[in-house]
Amino acid sequence: MEFKHRPVLLNECIEHLNIKPDGVYVDGTIGGAGHSVEIYKRLGKDGCLIGIDQDSFAIKTSEKRLSEIKGQARYILVNKNFSHIKDICEQNGIDGVDGILLDLGVSSHQLDEAERGFSYQKDAPLDMRMDRSLKVTAETIVNEYSEEEIKNIIKNYGEEKWAARIASFIVRARNKARIRTTTELVDIIKAAIPSAARREGPHPAKRTFQALRIAVNNELGVLGQALRDGVSVLKSGGVFCVITFHSLEDRIVKHEFQKMVNPCTCPGDFPVCVCGAKQIAEHVTRKPILPSEQELAENPRSRSAKLRIIRKL
Repeated sequence: MEFKHRPVLLNECIEHLNIKPDGVYVDGTIGGAGHSVEIYKRLGKDGCLIGIDQDSFAIKTSEKRLSEIKGQARYILVNKNFSHIKDICEQNGIDGVDGILLDLGVSSHQLDEAERGFSYQKDAPLDMRMDRSLKVTAETIVNEYSEEEIKNIIKNYGEEKWAARIASFIVRARNKARIRTTTELVDIIKAAIPSAARREGPHPAKRTFQALRIAVNNELGVLGQALRDGVSVLKSGGVFCVITFHSLEDRIVKHEFQKMVNPCTCPGDFPVCVCGAKQIAEHVTRKPILPSEQELAENPRSRSAKLRIIRKL
């Protein structure tokens, strides 16, 4: 199946990365190379693109697409999680980069390829692993974790108000037979959520599926450190762009970026800073950049996207 990838907020990312022909740029979630193709086209013979993705199929697709451009720049593709960004730069002799992009959304390919189990709209095995070498799948969680653990995952990562009831229904169902498919889980979730609540808002399974995907891939666990490591490899003046798709990850990005811009921990009534923390970055935009009306019309999956950008001092 072709790796479909409609890059979200593409023009905004390219504009703010302000790509230099001889620069070094990292796409930490290269996916189908939607953003990276446009970065690579702007690089000259002394430039370099580093593409990282934990999905091996994304790396194969990116290799194909970048090779077709016949560009002069070097590109390096690495099949790892973006949390390894610092080590990857060191291992490839890169002592500083000019820009970093992280697109934290699930790719259209991963949603559309039924066997991956990310979508609540397609019947598939309960998988949800971005890295297929991971041992824990969504099936593992719903069948082997305790009711309390499942409830906490759905509540904390899905912000689902019916988390306790959904967890209870999952345990009741698995006591009769192992839950193996997305359709089986969707039916359980629908049974757990009262009919009046199901008629409002998004698909009733959306929050639970989001929560399971985050848990399977430890998405929030690696994000904070990855942001700090990313800034550490940026050159002075380098730009860090992060696209988020839900409030949990956006909250982490906002918090980490704010600590880099204003690290002072002194009480507000102190006349001068005595903690000694030094500012290492500045906001490029005070508020997150949102998709335009045109992009929302052309790509509905962009509707929850937010782009936050900082520049290293």
